[in-house]
Amino acid sequence: MLKIRKSADRGYANHGWLEARHSFSFSEYYDPEQMGFRVLRVINQDRVAPGTGFATHGHQNMEIVTYITDGALEHKDTLGNTAVIRPGEVQRMSAGTGIRHSEFNHSRTEDVKLLQIWLLPEKDGIAPGYEQKSFADEFIANSWVLAASRAGREGSVKINQDVDLYVGHFENNFEKKFSFQTKRHGWVQMVRGQVQVNGAITLASGDGLAISDEKELTFLCQEKCEFLFFDLP
Repeated sequence: MLKIRKSADRGYANHGWLEARHSFSFSEYYDPEQMGFRVLRVINQDRVAPGTGFATHGHQNMEIVTYITDGALEHKDTLGNTAVIRPGEVQRMSAGTGIRHSEFNHSRTEDVKLLQIWLLPEKDGIAPGYEQKSFADEFIANSWVLAASRAGREGSVKINQDVDLYVGHFENNFEKKFSFQTKRHGWVQMVRGQVQVNGAITLASGDGLAISDEKELTFLCQEKCEFLFFDLP
């Protein structure tokens, strides 16, 4: 089963300083048919204006992954972490029993654009945690990089859920195959460009794709593209 979630069909909010597109129900956007997919609960594509951002706020019992596509995001939290996240880096924050943080555009002149991803944890009540890693040397043409996993395999960030998150950066006419283990599912989230999946569906920037009951995927880049792929329980 391959079910596309077109970019234009996502929820949309424009607060001036923040422009957001929601793959699943979030905040004031509610669609009972779009409450997440498997353990994926939120995928927001955000644009934050220069010098603005999210004031300190709290989370609990969620695994939060931030992926920057353009610009830089400044992060501060109650664990004492202060960091700037840039393209080529992946941040994981485990909210667990509770964490408070703020996120601001690090620039006074340029937008920051990002994907904010929330995953349900394997269990509630874990200790809060934070991790950030650079994959700048790995995110090159025709690369397929494991960016997050439960065990932190291959230098990926660790998440408290049985999920593998891959990042694909492909050039025109590059092909990549992926084989699923038994009873696994997938989600593709496009960042840029176009990619064809199993010769049947073409995804463009902002599109998502829910995948179930497939043994193998074939990704064929039709132009320079960047996308996230979640291997899900």
